[in-house]
Parts: sequence; C-alpha cells; structure tokens
Amino acid sequence: MRPSLRSFAKLAVSTTLGLCLTALPLAAFDTRARAAFVLDQGTDTVLLSKNAEVPLPPASMSKLMTLYVAFEALRDGRLTLDEHLPVSAHAMGYGGSTMFLDTTDRVRVEDLLRGIIVLSGNDACAVIAEALSPDGTEAGFARYMTKRAQELGMENATFANSNGWPAAGHRMSMRDLGILAEHLIEDFPQYYPLFSEKSFAFDGRAPSNTRNRNPLLGLGIGADGLKTGHTAEAGYGLVGSAKQGDRRVIFVISGLDSNAARAEEAEALVNWSFRQFAQKTIAKAGVPVAQAEVWRGAQQSVGLVAESDLEVLLPALTGKQIAAEVVYTGPITAPVTKGQQLAELVFQPDDLPEMRLPLVAENDVPTGGFVVRLKTAALVLSRQLIAGPEASQ
Repeated sequence: MRPSLRSFAKLAVSTTLGLCLTALPLAAFDTRARAAFVLDQGTDTVLLSKNAEVPLPPASMSKLMTLYVAFEALRDGRLTLDEHLPVSAHAMGYGGSTMFLDTTDRVRVEDLLRGIIVLSGNDACAVIAEALSPDGTEAGFARYMTKRAQELGMENATFANSNGWPAAGHRMSMRDLGILAEHLIEDFPQYYPLFSEKSFAFDGRAPSNTRNRNPLLGLGIGADGLKTGHTAEAGYGLVGSAKQGDRRVIFVISGLDSNAARAEEAEALVNWSFRQFAQKTIAKAGVPVAQAEVWRGAQQSVGLVAESDLEVLLPALTGKQIAAEVVYTGPITAPVTKGQQLAELVFQPDDLPEMRLPLVAENDVPTGGFVVRLKTAALVLSRQLIAGPEASQ
C-alpha cells in the first residue's frame, strides 16, 4: 500500500519542563461557614471552595442580582439615576430592613440604589423590580432575574423575589454569588464605589437604619464591598471583596451563627487570602517555553510562547518544586499561524485546582515544498514498516 500522510496518527504529546515552580503545601482555611467560596480575581484562581455548588437561601445577598439588572437598565437607557419611581402597596408592605417607604413617595433611582446597598432595603428592591419587570410585578421580575442569572453562568440561581425574603425555591450557591460579584465589579466599575459607602441617611426618616452592615469597611484591609445577608434559615452571610496592591479577592460566606462570627470569619479570610498567596510570573510573553513538532512544514518545529505574561497565584512561602508540563496533540500539521493556540502549560500546586494556561505559536510555519513532502512520505513509510503490516490497513 502506498504510504498516506493521513495514516500517521496524531498523539498526545507531553513535555516535562525544566521550569519548576516553588511552593510549600498549603493548609486549607478551616472556615466555620456552612458554605464558602474565595476567588483571586486577577488570576481566576479558586482559593477556597466549601459546599460552593450547593443551592442555599442567599437572604439579602440576592439583592446583588436586582442591582445588576438595575445597572444594566441604566447602561441601556431604560432607567436614569434622576428618575423618580412610585412606591406600590406591595413594596411598602415589606418588613425587615427597609427604607420606610410609603405609597405617597416617588423616590429617585439613585436613592433606591443606595437604599439597597447601604440600608438593605427590601422595599427599595421591590420598587426597582416593579419598574423593570416585564409584567410590572415583582414575581415577573424574579423570573427575569433567574433567566438573566443563568445566562451569566449562575447555574444554581433561582429567584422568587427581588430581595431575598424567605421563599420556597429562592436559592443561590456560593459560586453563583462569586460570579455575580465579579460581574458587578468588572461590568459596572462606575457604580462599584457605591458598595463602599458606610452610611446613607435617606430623608432623615430612619435614623436607626443608616449604617452599612458590611463589617469590613473601614478596617484598612482593602475591603470595598459588597453585601451582607441574614435570615433565620440562611444564617449570617457576606459577599465581600477586597483589594490590596494589584490583587483583588472576592469571597462569599454563609451560614455563620452570629454577626460577630461573620465579621471575624470575613476578616480572617481576607488576611489569609493575601498573606498566604503571592502572584508569580511563570512565563514571559513571547519567550518560548518549549518546541512543538510540525508535520509537513517549512520548519520542523515551532516555538510555544505565551501571548502575554502568564501569572499565577501560588502559596507565598518557598519549599518543594512543582513540575510543569507542556501538553499538545502532535505532530501539528502545517500551515501554522503566529498566535494560533497549540498547547497548554499544565501544573497543579498542592491543595489548589489544576492550572492549564494557553500557549500559542511563536511564528508562522508555512506548508513545506516538494522536498519536505517527499521526506514526510518517507518518514510515514519507515514508521509503517517498523509498526508492521497492521498499521497500514
């Protein structure tokens, strides 16, 4: 049988690098929270995950989804900050944390947003919900919230209302809340400073409810958001974020048994996240970390490089070496285009998820000419002869 270039099977290629990352085994944070999720935003590294996929009652932390939908409406021009919205009897009827709104009020959207963020106003959420609902009801808004959350990747999020008032089926996972926090920070930076406001005295009518319940604001640890939550069923929870230097950490905790426990646990998590991890550059942009074999190319190999500096988060203290591997399916068939993703740099520090970072072609590799094709055919033939007659069937 004539040798066919297609008869040479592509195989997974793994190359262990001389590159070694250095880190000590990391003791996991022993959180008292029923469920927790901690993410280093810049490197997208999950630092802690405890029952993070379990749908749980999110209490007032679900107000963040109402805020996200409101910010989208502001961005799209369907709502303005100076617009005044009416208060329905339904909205006025909410208890718990409120702005003490009544049906004679018409409230500025900006005040409602502050009322939700700082005062955790259940009534303010309902006002926003009815204004933006497809059918004018809070229930219709909750259905839209669920749909929008699923589109944003919150797989376990289902809403029965706009504010987290206890209701059957009103659930979010800690990972859902982490995803939502990241979207709020990245998608709407112009509104994010609202989450760090420590107080809001709306119209002087509720002097006992003017302080932001976030226990980390003002501690000097970089905390600047986002939302607390508490019901008897959910316990005490917090969706938080803190920034120190160039690093930002997002964290979610739920199921604590007291306000004091929530404050202590949140501060301890922030300190652990920043003190026990360091961001390290493991590959410089454009510098080859390995070579990949090219089939039928004008060159026999191509450099594998990072498009930009590859930065990862690792335990801060030095210790044993962590070997990295370059993995790709090869040989790679020409032509190859500069910047084409060809491989991944794979490694796994202790107690952290496996990390897979993309590597791309350093340069173009065009298809080779007649001589290259002849050599390729000869190589295929020789490998088939070595493998035996079954390989060519």
